[in-house]
Amino acid sequence: MHNTDEFFLHTIMFDEIEFDKIKRLPKYVFAAVNELKMAERRAGEDVIDFSMGNPDGPTPQHIVDKLVESINKPRTHGYSVSKGIYKLRGAVGTWYKRKYNVDLDLDREVVATMGSKEGYVHLVQAITNPGDLAMVPDPCYPIHSQAFILAGGNVHRLKLELNEDYSLDEEGFFRNIETALRESSPKPKFLVVNFPNNPTTATVELSFYKKLVDIARDERFYIISDIAYAEITYDGYQTPSILQVPGAKDVAVESYTLSKTYNMAGWRVGFMVGNAKLIGALEKIKSWLDYGTFTPIQVASTIALTEDQSCVRQICEVYHKRRDVMVKSFSNAGWQVTAPKASMFIWARIPEPFRSAGSLEFSKKLLTEGKVAVSPGIGFGAYGDEYVRVAMIENEERIRQAARNIRKFLRDHDALPGDAPPFQS
Repeated sequence: MHNTDEFFLHTIMFDEIEFDKIKRLPKYVFAAVNELKMAERRAGEDVIDFSMGNPDGPTPQHIVDKLVESINKPRTHGYSVSKGIYKLRGAVGTWYKRKYNVDLDLDREVVATMGSKEGYVHLVQAITNPGDLAMVPDPCYPIHSQAFILAGGNVHRLKLELNEDYSLDEEGFFRNIETALRESSPKPKFLVVNFPNNPTTATVELSFYKKLVDIARDERFYIISDIAYAEITYDGYQTPSILQVPGAKDVAVESYTLSKTYNMAGWRVGFMVGNAKLIGALEKIKSWLDYGTFTPIQVASTIALTEDQSCVRQICEVYHKRRDVMVKSFSNAGWQVTAPKASMFIWARIPEPFRSAGSLEFSKKLLTEGKVAVSPGIGFGAYGDEYVRVAMIENEERIRQAARNIRKFLRDHDALPGDAPPFQS
């Protein structure tokens, strides 16, 4: 056999090798929008980008200063601690006590993570047996469902519906949980909740968690709560923690990240707290997989959580102003959107003339013709396909420019509502 023939034979043989875990992952919907966005920019177009929840502001200076101070100490340059240095775990305990009046055992109920996403995925890997079933809202942040797929589990999607004020339709949500518990086989072992929700911005009150904990204790399933946007709230709304509920630690863990609250997305630091059994599983798997976040980042994060919190209020106010400008200018442009009570997103229903084509096609069209990038709702689940997620990551003037682009886009497609007012961005 010639060398060329051997090469092609070997290529064919290797092509037949399958990676079942990767095959179970769906195609990343957002990649199509990202590719179009980059192509437009390479062609010299000015694309206003609301597609990714990547904070555009600087990390507060006192946090950066502490990082610099710590990084200039050679002793901080070695391996760190996979569960987090004690001072950072102590800062997490201080944060929970200050914000929620919740006491945590720093050795058994707290683990620092490389952002909440890493901590969530590692937890799911640690606690999921092949075939285990998790209940996950739909729409959802994609990794909330796909982590279980990667771990060999399965997902039962719970349709997530909102009230007019974008609070969660709790009655419908509990009804969907009851149906899943009654009809699913095997019986669900986990439930994921994320409020304020990404992408829908849905919010809940503490009474929701009280009922949820009761159900979990009766039906014997664990709850994984993600409160990444707990501090980004408006109009007097305050995010509750599931751990405020007496007995919640019997059934629940909760994750948080410094990414949004402190403009530290690239630093990759967060934490998970709660049920000692689940936290112990996360700690154990992390001890095999990583050596922890770089120590100077952990030291600076300690300062972020425990010292002057005025920066949090300032960052929240930036998003608050952007929210108000976006809701007003987009609505004036002819695209009615609802003001969220929390998070850095707006969950916007697609204008009716484009709805039947779906969120991906609408997002592509808006990008190529209107030069505005948003995230298609289908990327967050089948029930999100009539919506797009708009991240408030551009300044107020850019938001107004986007509204002008949207007005022209709608007019060009004869899609302006009949009662659309004269445009004022």
